[in-house]
Amino acid sequence: MRLMIMFDLPTETAQQRKEYRQFRKKLINEGFLMMQYSVYVRVCVTRQTAQFLEKRVKKFLPKGGIVQSLMVTEKQYNDMHFLVGKPIEDVRNMSDRTVIL
Repeated sequence: MRLMIMFDLPTETAQQRKEYRQFRKKLINEGFLMMQYSVYVRVCVTRQTAQFLEKRVKKFLPKGGIVQSLMVTEKQYNDMHFLVGKPIEDVRNMSDRTVIL
């Protein structure tokens, strides 16, 4: 599974920019990788893990803006087409690195 977090946050005031930076930093600390600006993704072992992680993200949501989540399977994620550009080959973004004990 992949959990994608997509957001559009206001950055007009100093407080809003601070909330944006804090939200982004917390996503990174939770293991999310930036796929594009304001689109972050994380590999999850199961749907339950993705749902648990989504609940954790809900705890540090900013006050304003829009934050959306999307859970997709590995097959759906791998069926993504790159119309311009190439995928980034990052070991942290591959499900092959997931070890199930």
